[in-house]
Amino acid sequence: MCDDNDDTADDDTADTADDDTADDDEDDDMARWLVKTEPETYSFEMLQRDKQTCWDLVRNYTARNNLKAMKIGEQALVYHSVGPKEIVGICEVVREHYPDPQAAGEGEPADRWVAVDVKPVRKLTTTLHLSTLKAHPLLSQMLLVKQSRLSVTPISDEEWDAVLALAESLTGNRL
Repeated sequence: MCDDNDDTADDDTADTADDDTADDDEDDDMARWLVKTEPETYSFEMLQRDKQTCWDLVRNYTARNNLKAMKIGEQALVYHSVGPKEIVGICEVVREHYPDPQAAGEGEPADRWVAVDVKPVRKLTTTLHLSTLKAHPLLSQMLLVKQSRLSVTPISDEEWDAVLALAESLTGNRL
């Protein structure tokens, strides 16, 4: 993704370095995340083909802080935000935050925006459309639904488990 111009830019431009929606209170537990991408710019299938990419061009301070909170080994649901809006797969963080290589070309200070590197874990057997998430009692409360402009959000273990269980129940197969 580093060479692509994805549209994960958001309108929120207030520099709130301390506004971190990631849950830092869990000591040893791995956090779970959801990351958005536009499939025509960089799809989950492209991530599978490339085997690893940098997740860059996040231009919202809260989402940036979430990227900064990501640790190696943590996993994220990958959400296609255009076309069929749906959760399509799972990726894993393989490199923690570093200066976004695209920011320099935008005339931004080198430390303002960050990227992380991710690799694909697996594609969901059944993708989960946004309307399906909105109809679910727990998943309708996800930040994906409540703060839909954020391109990187933490998700709870309960939400993670519910997403995987729902995808499994819709396919009738183990993921």
